Amino acid sequence: MTVRLVIFGRQGAGKGTQCLNIVNTYGVAHISTGDMLRAAVKAGTEMGRRAKAVMDAGELVGDEIINGIVAERLAEPDAAGPGFVLDGFPRTRPQAEALLEILGNDRLDAVINLDVPLEEVTARMKGRGRADDTDEAIARRLALYEEETFPVLEFFAEKGLLVTVDGLGTEEEVSSRLIAAVNDHLP
Repeated sequence: MTVRLVIFGRQGAGKGTQCLNIVNTYGVAHISTGDMLRAAVKAGTEMGRRAKAVMDAGELVGDEIINGIVAERLAEPDAAGPGFVLDGFPRTRPQAEALLEILGNDRLDAVINLDVPLEEVTARMKGRGRADDTDEAIARRLALYEEETFPVLEFFAEKGLLVTVDGLGTEEEVSSRLIAAVNDHLP
């Protein structure tokens, strides 16, 4: 069985932990946009070379290159066979549309929104003790996430793919809810 998922969640929601649980449960590849970008640049793929040129110029990598890198990565055997959980992509509605085009008939099984209230993720991030986790920086990152992500979640909701999972509770409780929700959406 192939499992194809996308996971969303505010910073501090526990996405990394839950991605690991998804990987262990379904045997799929965890595909993080940052990791994918670095790997494409290191491997010198066509899209990796294009991304490096943009980054070396101090600019943001655009949708066309990111979409190309995702397409390259999803074609690799560990993602094409057992499936994947995408983390950090898509970030925009055009990227979401491109993802569905890339997959074609191999549709997504579910798009998970790991929902943890703002107050809780703010407290979690403050508790990490990182120098860049000031009140202002946390508020700015969370506001940007809301602004960028809402249209993407809305897009997937329109497609009937969005599954919101309560992210409060112990790691095991959240994981249990998440896996049950995913199982409900598998063919």
